[in-house]
Amino acid sequence: MKGEKAEIDMNKCIRCGKCHDFCPQNAVIHDSERIPMEVEKNLKKTRDLMKNFGTREERKAFLERMERHFNKEKTVAERSIEKIKNLMKGENGG
Repeated sequence: MKGEKAEIDMNKCIRCGKCHDFCPQNAVIHDSERIPMEVEKNLKKTRDLMKNFGTREERKAFLERMERHFNKEKTVAERSIEKIKNLMKGENGG
């Protein structure tokens, strides 16, 4: 119907990629294309939370905590990628 839009339920998405080929309007955004949007979302959240800290020292400490948080997320992603690579090696018998 006109005016309706399709949405991908990311909780059910199995990452098959078929939606990229199926969408007639090419509206499906590839993961790599989402990076700038996700960075901006993280910055907005950080800016919004920073409003809770009154002094420069409090804001600095908060930003250091946010940096540690995102470094942890980066470490989780890097270790996950390495484990995924190992899954492929195991599947190929090597």
